Amino acid sequence: MKDRNFNYIQDLTKYERQKTSVVQIGNVPLGGNHPIRIQSMTDTDTKDTEATVEQIIRIVKAGAEYVRVATQGTREAENLKKIKEELLNRGYEVPLVADVHFNPKVADIAVKYVEKVRINPGNFYDKRAQFNHLIYTDEEYKEELESIEERFLPFLKRCKKYNTALRIGANQGSLSDRIMSRFGDTPAGMVESVMEFLRICKKAKFEDVVISIKSSNTRMMVYTVRMMNYKMRLEEMSFPLHIGVTEAGEGEDGRIKSAVGSSALLADGLGDTIRVSLTEHPENEVPFAQKLVNNIKSMENHQKIDAPLFAQTNPFEYERRSTRPVLNIGGKQLPVVTAHLGEMQLQEVLPIWGKLQPDYFYDGRKILAEDGTAYPIQTLEEYLYGGTHYNQIKFIRLNKQEFDEFHDRNPEIITKLKQTRKTVLILESFNENAMAEMRAFCMFLDAHICKVPILLYRKYNETRMEDLIIKASTDLGALLLDGYGDGICIGNEGDSITFSELKDLSFNILQASRMRVSKTEFISCPGCGRTLFDLHKATAMVKEHFNHLDHLKIGVMGCVVNGPGEMGDADYGFVGAGPNKVNLYKGQRLLKRHVPYDTACEELELIIKDSGDWKDPV
Repeated sequence: MKDRNFNYIQDLTKYERQKTSVVQIGNVPLGGNHPIRIQSMTDTDTKDTEATVEQIIRIVKAGAEYVRVATQGTREAENLKKIKEELLNRGYEVPLVADVHFNPKVADIAVKYVEKVRINPGNFYDKRAQFNHLIYTDEEYKEELESIEERFLPFLKRCKKYNTALRIGANQGSLSDRIMSRFGDTPAGMVESVMEFLRICKKAKFEDVVISIKSSNTRMMVYTVRMMNYKMRLEEMSFPLHIGVTEAGEGEDGRIKSAVGSSALLADGLGDTIRVSLTEHPENEVPFAQKLVNNIKSMENHQKIDAPLFAQTNPFEYERRSTRPVLNIGGKQLPVVTAHLGEMQLQEVLPIWGKLQPDYFYDGRKILAEDGTAYPIQTLEEYLYGGTHYNQIKFIRLNKQEFDEFHDRNPEIITKLKQTRKTVLILESFNENAMAEMRAFCMFLDAHICKVPILLYRKYNETRMEDLIIKASTDLGALLLDGYGDGICIGNEGDSITFSELKDLSFNILQASRMRVSKTEFISCPGCGRTLFDLHKATAMVKEHFNHLDHLKIGVMGCVVNGPGEMGDADYGFVGAGPNKVNLYKGQRLLKRHVPYDTACEELELIIKDSGDWKDPV
């Protein structure tokens, strides 16, 4: 259904790939009706031809269709020629993307040898923000834009000359002082940073442009890409989108965070190419990205979702759906985790639930509290005709299709839901596009100003944890990012995935969607040729040292190019500054410079203690 106010996509209740312009990147076109492309990035020294070529081949064999290479200086840029020649000699025609920051001269060289060049509008001609809070008059701002255009147009001519595509990629925290002075570090600032360059491209009739806007904050990333798409449409642009959660981390945490953020956009039909940024070997990113895309493709031709009346929330700004509290569910309370018991009894799971304790349990017939208090689950018919029972807490299990049919016969159901104050809905879906159907139901309730709280429930039949992560993160993550849901419950058939794994997945999805923090959040980058120490070992070391600080977010970044900015909402940061040297941050403030790598964890611990944020491990 089309919304006149927030039309960032055509239809909020139907999966449909957005139509974008086609960009020719070597022999692999992007956008239009072409498939969603998968890509990754090397973490080798770009001056090391053999190591970089070998890694590119591994990434290609894993299934990537583009490979990005860090290009920080002229030596790296010139060596792209050798890398490209060696790949062709070995029979690999994969398009390469040069990743350039700060130095337009490097981009001028790289454009001759690769199929696409990535530039960051926050630091390509402008200097990245020094947080000086400068005030620009309108005339000064205009002069800055004219200066950028004067320098950017010759570069676009070089791109045309060599048939090289351009990616304009903005990251949270890498905006210029000029943008920061007018917009702050906000979605609007990130969007305008890109739009300034796109307007120049449009003026020059340069169309081989891909856009990306990324953040390690899934909420910020999703809202900003939506706003980017909305703004492009207003100015009659249709450039393809590269999406991904930057600095997602490693292991299950990194995969869940990537799935929550990227799938929220893919499910809305946004995204023509995707990278999953994991602090692991880059070839590990590709199979997971492929599974994400395949899961979204399974939504094609899903059963129609009827939505004759709904109220859309602001898709560019977080606001949790307003509900009445029932027990500790809804209102302003944290979303609850209801653990699915499956075939087990409550007493069997009490000793094995681990560090993260569920709020409730579900056995298929009733909701149970830890003390054994049981709340029966009713059908819609039992609820409507079973008497009033004002003091009885009621849980109603339903899906939208069932509710619509019941509502057609019994329109008074919505009135009773609005009037009773001790009712919780357990909402599920059997539609291939479960997210959109559950979203439509939440919007229907908002249109009727019905403040009954909702537990989002999904049951799967998966044997591999990775597959379950993708499906549950896709179905539930986008809803949570939009402020829908006062709790979640995830079930799974069979015993290949344990009770504890299911329960922990619920907590992790809530954390990835910024709804409930239950453990230390580590924001770690995937590494690239700029990283001057073993980032994988460093991340493991930092995690081991600080993983008990579940009230903090800690960034682990390989270098200072985007590190300080992309860990923008981290409480503390561990950022590579040179060969085996680390800079230590509190928020955006650099506190210790060029600390030896071997003692950096101890130094960061002292900073956290001095700031009053330390607590001893149990």
